Amino acid sequence: MRFDKFDFETSVGVISQLKRSDMPEVAFSGRSNVGKSSLLNKLLGRKNVARVSAKPGKTVTINFFKGDGVRLVDLPGYGYAKASRDEKKRWSELTEFYFNSDRNIRLVIQLADMRHELTKDDLDMLSFLESGGFKYVVVLTKSDKLNKSEYRERVERVKEELAPFKNSSFIPFSSLNGEGVPALRQFIENALK
Repeated sequence: MRFDKFDFETSVGVISQLKRSDMPEVAFSGRSNVGKSSLLNKLLGRKNVARVSAKPGKTVTINFFKGDGVRLVDLPGYGYAKASRDEKKRWSELTEFYFNSDRNIRLVIQLADMRHELTKDDLDMLSFLESGGFKYVVVLTKSDKLNKSEYRERVERVKEELAPFKNSSFIPFSSLNGEGVPALRQFIENALK
């Protein structure tokens, strides 16, 4: 699969704009400021395919990237405290509609910040994915921010945090040094076979 051949296709901000699914999709989900855009850019080997912002809560739409017979789908981040209740509700409804609209979702990349324990929102999302029968992998971003002993401790702790989820596996990832890129690409390719 040519990861360098993806281009931005469209943004969807309201349910009525969401077109029917006509090809396999890989969705990217996670909290605001977890590094979804940086991960997408690193995964695709390009700098500005997905817009990166220093301000959390900037992905307020579902962004579609098309290439090589598949779409990558960047979902709105959740858990951003400064967003209004109405805005959070809109993001939640949009994401929920996406998952429940009979799409050809082959894999969900569930992002979490490796430096911190999985949040209630993260665990709720994993429960939703498991109960919905979605194939997923947890990607632990910002792995480069930990020293060696912190890294080892988090790997062991994540195993415990994910123990209730029988279908879970995880990949430490750094958009800075590229850790996890080959493993994540392989996961995506396997899911699309």
